[in-house]
Amino acid sequence: MLVGVPRESFPGERRVALVPATIPHLTKAGLEVVVEAGAGISAGYPDADYTAKGAKIVSDRADLFRAADIVVQILCYGSNDRTGKADVPLFRSGQVLIGFLRPLGSIETIQEIAAKGVTSFSVELMPRTTRAQSMDVLSSMATICGYKAVVLAADTSPRIFPMLTTAAGTITPGRVFVIGAGVAGLQAIATARRLGAVASAYDLRPAAKEQVQSLGGGFVELPIEAKDAEDARGYARAQDETFYTAAVIPGKKPPILVTKEMVASMAPGSVIVDLAGERGGNCELTCPGEIVVEHGVTIIGWFNLASTVPYHASQMYARNVSAFLLHLVKDGKLQLDVEDEIIRETMLTRSGEVVNARVREFFSLPPLPAQSKEVAKS
Repeated sequence: MLVGVPRESFPGERRVALVPATIPHLTKAGLEVVVEAGAGISAGYPDADYTAKGAKIVSDRADLFRAADIVVQILCYGSNDRTGKADVPLFRSGQVLIGFLRPLGSIETIQEIAAKGVTSFSVELMPRTTRAQSMDVLSSMATICGYKAVVLAADTSPRIFPMLTTAAGTITPGRVFVIGAGVAGLQAIATARRLGAVASAYDLRPAAKEQVQSLGGGFVELPIEAKDAEDARGYARAQDETFYTAAVIPGKKPPILVTKEMVASMAPGSVIVDLAGERGGNCELTCPGEIVVEHGVTIIGWFNLASTVPYHASQMYARNVSAFLLHLVKDGKLQLDVEDEIIRETMLTRSGEVVNARVREFFSLPPLPAQSKEVAKS
């Protein structure tokens, strides 16, 4: 089977779906890899590195899609709402598509992919279980984002982070407060501590307290209690309107955690890095994709932060996706057993249908007919 790696077309996207180091593992499993010319250059992986590891380079994107049995991308049509639609005519029936598909975004987009007969897998839907840990792309990208968020804050702040004792006096350390101690939040705490800042955090999950403290951060406790903060898949569950949740809830608008009044009360020169900027932001004054200054506070609403660290973001993504590929392919052939939780939960479309039960429920689609369910299993 042939795995195709097209060049990312979303404006400013610098990552690549597979890196050269992962290719020998796929070759050993009976897969061939074809990479579009220049696909890895922006991430620091030239074409020569791919050929040295056994991949083939093709210059024509259409030829790659035509030949590939499996297409692996970062931002597929769905998550790529700017230029992704141009790939739809290149899809063919029976082809497998793996990448970010934004399954709870636009049902029309998902149905367009389904109509091409593509079997698509949305990496956002990967269950957070022990078996799937090596395939958890969201956690990998969140790790990169948590790191970069603190680096951005440090670069923007008019103050330095570490405490310094000098002939000119003592400089007190910077203070970093992290709302939400998930994967990104914990990495933010660790990075802030490495830079010498005093870090503290809040999370609605009681278990997060020990994790925060293990990294040297202080845990802010509030007199509120969250019930069922996580769903069965390990993702944050929305609470009622009286409750703040620090996480971005899949398919929901992010809650406002930092109001305009809070911003106005902050010290001049303070910095807010809003990792929920793409969906509107956790700060009331965030402008998605922009940096604004309000009341002397800089608010960074950039999104796709992982793409700003493309070398290691690509490396982590490639390892996750390679693990997923090796889970799907046995003896050089696809084995799509929908009784397997990992396959069932991530499969979005197949045989012309949107087959993911969670997505169908989210968009209030009727249950699949029994015949269609049998097709999805075949």
